[in-house]
Amino acid sequence: MAEKHPLDLSLPATGDLLVLGVTGGIASGKTTVAHMLAELGAPIIDFDLLAREVVVPGQPAFQEIVAYFGKGVVGEDGRLDRKRLSGIVFQNPDQRRILEGMTHPRILEAFRDRIRQLAQEDPGAVVQAVVPLLFEVGLDPLVHKILVVYVSPDIQIQRLMRRDGISREEARRILDAQMPIDEKAARADFVIRNEGDVEETRKQVTALWKRLKVMQKTH
Repeated sequence: MAEKHPLDLSLPATGDLLVLGVTGGIASGKTTVAHMLAELGAPIIDFDLLAREVVVPGQPAFQEIVAYFGKGVVGEDGRLDRKRLSGIVFQNPDQRRILEGMTHPRILEAFRDRIRQLAQEDPGAVVQAVVPLLFEVGLDPLVHKILVVYVSPDIQIQRLMRRDGISREEARRILDAQMPIDEKAARADFVIRNEGDVEETRKQVTALWKRLKVMQKTH
């Protein structure tokens, strides 16, 4: 029998809580889809927000990061200069692993606490865990089902160029550093294609919501 993840989130025996991992590629529209699901009643736990919360001044992770990387990673406002810190660890895998060792356990703990809170408030909820790098950092065991928001690599590049004001070559380099979107889609339980207009995406989200609610009743 495979060993369970230490933060295994099996459906609680007292309810039908379902944790849906929402992921995709950069500029695929994860936030748009997550907000549509939230409007239907699925609360969001955003891992990017959790990552920011665990490194605010006064938190243990903030103190560890400054002690290791130095006061140069603290901005004039007294908060972590995330851009400067990213520049340090981007080119150094060992430094990045050290940073992740300081932050990831705290992020997972915050996630677990939020799940428990939501389970108490509504044991029958569908909860979204929005995790851009769900597969890359091995967090897929923390969710019950996985949704990938999909757009083709060509559209990703176009959106990245328009959104960030960067060249095609820069956009391509960013994409090449990530797991290919087609590989993510192949590992997903559900895929929403976000290449058309907003209403087309909304139709897919509504259909998915109905499937999730049926799934809860029949699990």
